[in-house]
Amino acid sequence: MTDTSTNQDTDDRAAPPVSRSTVQARYSVVLLFVIMGLAIGGWSARVPDVRDAVGLGNTGWGLANIATNAGELISLVVVAVLISRINTRRLALAGAALILVNAPLLAASTTVVALVGGLAVWGFAANLLATPMNAQSVEVQKQYGRPILSTFHAGFSVGMLVGGLCGTAAAAAGLSPSAQMAITSVLLGVMLLGTQRWLPDTPRQETKDGEARRRLRDRFTPQLLLLAAIAFLAAFVEMAGAQWSALYATEVAAAGAVLAAATYTCLSLAATVARLFGDRLAGRFGRVRFVRASALVAAGGLALPLTIPHPAAVMAGFGLLGFGLACVTPTVLGIAGEQPGLTSGEGVSVVAMGQWPGMLLAAPVIGLLAGAMDLRSAFVVVVVMALSIVALMGRVRAAALPGEA
Repeated sequence: MTDTSTNQDTDDRAAPPVSRSTVQARYSVVLLFVIMGLAIGGWSARVPDVRDAVGLGNTGWGLANIATNAGELISLVVVAVLISRINTRRLALAGAALILVNAPLLAASTTVVALVGGLAVWGFAANLLATPMNAQSVEVQKQYGRPILSTFHAGFSVGMLVGGLCGTAAAAAGLSPSAQMAITSVLLGVMLLGTQRWLPDTPRQETKDGEARRRLRDRFTPQLLLLAAIAFLAAFVEMAGAQWSALYATEVAAAGAVLAAATYTCLSLAATVARLFGDRLAGRFGRVRFVRASALVAAGGLALPLTIPHPAAVMAGFGLLGFGLACVTPTVLGIAGEQPGLTSGEGVSVVAMGQWPGMLLAAPVIGLLAGAMDLRSAFVVVVVMALSIVALMGRVRAAALPGEA
């Protein structure tokens, strides 16, 4: 990161004017994030109905969801190989289309076989879309010449919120989960068809004699491995907060069901607000400083309910955790997509490989630690991981965008 000492230096690096086509590209990529978020939110709100229709208990439901992880892992490998060779627009459109088609079919499951198959397809489609759309968002940011990645992830957060509200309203109206998901899939599909021509592509590897010049292992540079480690920590901390915040409120702070639900809501809303405004702060202070400060806010916020196990402190603390962590992963993905000698898709794919196990391991690791000690002690580990982001981010070297401090 480079610093500027005068206003003239900042003016000289002012972001270039943004063309209409670039603005259209931004809207089209935001829609991809909304599709992902709305599908997750809509599905999550109707999980109890689908589980009852299939006839599974808590243990069976948990085991069935392993299929999602299997689909994600397969897709992670497939996308890592294809991201530098195939048109990124096609990968993103294939992932989005598969999500929209699979969502109502998954929601209509009445047998374990149908459920497991649908969850596996969902996991595959989710990562098939996630990596290219993040790479596309990096390309749009390059055209803007200033940090804008957090607003894409805000689209995901808003999509989750709207999806959850749609699921709640559909359940209240007596609409089946499959009908609800079919309606949203049709509406989003029409919007995708209307904006797909605006989707940007990302650079691909040049080839020589039919062979790719760079091998897959050539992507794993020291900087990208460092960024992947940071993405792992950020994903772990974020998922630990999301999946255990309500339980922390009830078990540690003796909060009731309403306050426990409100704790998760505070985390989610704070994350959405942070993603709407985080890019401005990243541009003002520089992305490396911004991520380090954000991780400090998250660690400090989580330290609050550790030291004061009161419902109000728990709500405030997890809210600060959501606010602090919300923009870390988007910013890290942006830096990964700008690595010299690699395409944006290649850089993003390496960070995605680091991020995935963090999301996968958060819930079981915290559960095991809570069983061995208690939930309050388990979250000390989460604070340490947030502070580790601060330390590791100090070793990241990111070129300043125009207008960035």
